[in-house]
Amino acid sequence: MANKQLFKSQAGRLPPAANARNEAGGKAYALSPQAALAQYAATGCLNTTFYANADMQLDAVLGLCAAVEPAFVAKTAIYARRRGQMKDMPALLTAWLAQHGPDWLEPTFAKVIDNGRMLRNFVQILRSGAVGRKSLGSRPKRLVQNWLNGRSDAQLLSASVGNDPSLADVLKMVHPKPATPERTALYAWLIGKPHDAALLPEAIQALEQFRDDVEAPVPDVPFELLTALPLRPQHWVAIACQAPWQMTRMNLNTFARHEVFKVGGMAKRIAERLRDPAAIRRARVFPYQLLSAYTMTDPAVPEIVRDALQDALEVALENVPELPGQVYVLLDVSGSMNSPVTGHRKGATSTVRCVDVAALVAAALSAKNPATEILPFDTQIHAHRLNHRDSVLTNAQTLAQFGGGGTNCGLPLATLNQRKAAGDLVIYVSDNESWADPQRGRGTETMRQWEAFRQRNPQARLACIDIQPYGTVQAQTREDVLNVGGFSDAVFEVLARFAAGQLGGEHWVREIEALEV
Repeated sequence: MANKQLFKSQAGRLPPAANARNEAGGKAYALSPQAALAQYAATGCLNTTFYANADMQLDAVLGLCAAVEPAFVAKTAIYARRRGQMKDMPALLTAWLAQHGPDWLEPTFAKVIDNGRMLRNFVQILRSGAVGRKSLGSRPKRLVQNWLNGRSDAQLLSASVGNDPSLADVLKMVHPKPATPERTALYAWLIGKPHDAALLPEAIQALEQFRDDVEAPVPDVPFELLTALPLRPQHWVAIACQAPWQMTRMNLNTFARHEVFKVGGMAKRIAERLRDPAAIRRARVFPYQLLSAYTMTDPAVPEIVRDALQDALEVALENVPELPGQVYVLLDVSGSMNSPVTGHRKGATSTVRCVDVAALVAAALSAKNPATEILPFDTQIHAHRLNHRDSVLTNAQTLAQFGGGGTNCGLPLATLNQRKAAGDLVIYVSDNESWADPQRGRGTETMRQWEAFRQRNPQARLACIDIQPYGTVQAQTREDVLNVGGFSDAVFEVLARFAAGQLGGEHWVREIEALEV
């Protein structure tokens, strides 16, 4: 008699045959070039991740750009910047168009290069030679000139913060022609050339006065232009009063160190700014950035300010959908998920790990959908007990403490199948680098277990949220399986429509293709 363990019947239809290996060596499904480029664009920061270094990411992205139409590269750049809120990757795709899709460059540049940092990224990438050229060329040079001439004085002053290249370097490269004497003076000041100080914007005149005499009023300029000066606590109070939302979030410990919160009313004022819903939306803040701000705050930061960060997080998560039916969130807490979510970069590595972001997504979905069951997994399922009266942030910290072992993406689905669980929507939050699950058979273990789950729940849907820039997945995209990447709230919008049956698994790519350039 044949071995029944080896040849036992499988529930559900046969899974599709795996056609790739992931970075961990496990069986996987390769994404289409369009879907893979979208995945890199929505999650890639061109830094070293757990399984790939920055050079490998760059090579993969350039190869994918060559494999798709330039129009799709343009649309992906716009999606990654406007919906995914990414920085380096949209700049890279825009720079690639300068060499390989020039007809698409101008409209893409107008939508992607929306601030000084993005402009400097674009120029730096072009001049590096990474996309096939080392000079700007006439068309990119004209676009940069028009960008500079079209910015307000305040926007150019803000853009002057940053180096490699600096805004002064960019000005010297492209030589924009100023339209007014005032702009002539501003360009000269930015590059350190002689100028008529009386024609400078009021903010810069105030800055120069303050540099000469710190007893003068603190100018309303980016605070980075002031930090080299001998500032006293009263100066920092003035800076904190003028600070925009993002600068406030990023410098709470600095304010505490310079005694800003010791001044009566300042803690309340900053807390009110941080929890202002309109300001939060304008800042386009990632929820994980608020998690980072909260976890990194010094004990000297007042509790009212820390509470305001939690309130801000709730606003940033307002797009978390209410999902129909029984929902399961399968949360990857394996070792690779302990790597920084934006990768390793010397001197600028994020303290927020992939598992922190994944746990935040799981806790947010659970908060909006209380019947949701969360299954944290690596090579085992980790039991936990969340208090739904706790904040999303607190529950995310509870979930993120698990794990560190190998990755078995098939395990949580197998657990649900053993329980003969009924369900309508299953959501993975993972880096998809499964290798510790069974590697036998034609497909991945995840897909085999999903077919078994679907046999009991024929209307169920599977959504896989990937938060790392790799080109393979554990469940093959089809009408009942969605693969989507990223860590902005755009993921929640796609998830809500998929759960409601308003779109199929290929929708993410189709959504990008539908963008107007």
